[in-house]
Amino acid sequence: MRIALVGARGIPANYGGFETFSEELSVRLAERGHEVTVYCRARHTEPTYRGVKLVYLPTIRHKYLDTLAHTFLCTFHLCARRLLGRGVDVALYMNAANALFTLLPRFTGIPVAINVDGIERRRKKWNALAKAWYLLSERLATWFPTAVVTDAITIQDYYLANYDKPTTFIPYGANPELAATSAELDRLGLEKYRYFLYVSRLEPENHALQVRQAFEKVPTDLRLALIGDAPYASDYIEQVRNTNDPRLVMPGSIYGQGYKELGTWCFAYIHATEVGGTHPALIEAMARGALVIYRSVEENVEVCGDAGLPFDDEATLVAAIRTTLAMPETERNEYRRRARQRVRERYCWDAVTSQYEELFKKLLPTRRK
Repeated sequence: MRIALVGARGIPANYGGFETFSEELSVRLAERGHEVTVYCRARHTEPTYRGVKLVYLPTIRHKYLDTLAHTFLCTFHLCARRLLGRGVDVALYMNAANALFTLLPRFTGIPVAINVDGIERRRKKWNALAKAWYLLSERLATWFPTAVVTDAITIQDYYLANYDKPTTFIPYGANPELAATSAELDRLGLEKYRYFLYVSRLEPENHALQVRQAFEKVPTDLRLALIGDAPYASDYIEQVRNTNDPRLVMPGSIYGQGYKELGTWCFAYIHATEVGGTHPALIEAMARGALVIYRSVEENVEVCGDAGLPFDDEATLVAAIRTTLAMPETERNEYRRRARQRVRERYCWDAVTSQYEELFKKLLPTRRK
């Protein structure tokens, strides 16, 4: 099949969940013999990446226009090539905000699936107009694309309950590979198994500030590595960084081997997000056998279950941190074992790729099957 991925910032992944998803899925599809194109915003050094064709189109670097402007141009390019006889067989769009653009490819004969992610209008960073757009886009996602994909049962239930729309559930995946090196720890002044790890975009609904403040209330000589950044949240990031606690390490975003090293050698991983579907960082931490402390919202409970320690607010997070420090090592190892087992059973990238492959085959016109 000839497959296009639209709606993320592109690959190699250097931003967030959809970018990691795009890389993991596209590379595996290419390895299986499909011709895969990923539309990108930031330029890579080569026109291809691990067998995947990269198409670069401009965007408007603005908090509210970045995704929409780029997806609009991608859609125009996708449809123009189709009309010229050089188009793809099927397209996968990401982010419910892009639902409006999925109709035009269908007019040119391209079946379209959209991964709607979580309930994005609940994010605190959006103003009233943006939240209204996301609410409208949820409805458009039930009408315009050929198929809707949800990566969490909680989100699948939401679309069924609110819009009477059946969706295809395909979970996110994780790479369980552990790092043998620790160069990133050396660079940051961290010691193996002597730090708590937090990884996310530093935005209000991901509660980096709450994590920092909770950690500062716990007397321990372990450290806290707050990993992440965000392009349109400078005021919030300034609040997060406003501390004199020498135990805090806040280097910004880290990807690739450095990210793998941090996840491999952490004492425990803190996951504080409250909005979204399945969060990649949570599954990846579990895949590497981290002791997980997670915010008890439906999506996170679905992923982690009894393989981690839940919390609801700053006070219960403080208590959870204290609990992990006090519990016997045998008990900590049992949580780690459960986490790895849960990922093996539910969140395998190869299985995820097969599910998308089957979905795309079902969407193709009969003559292309």
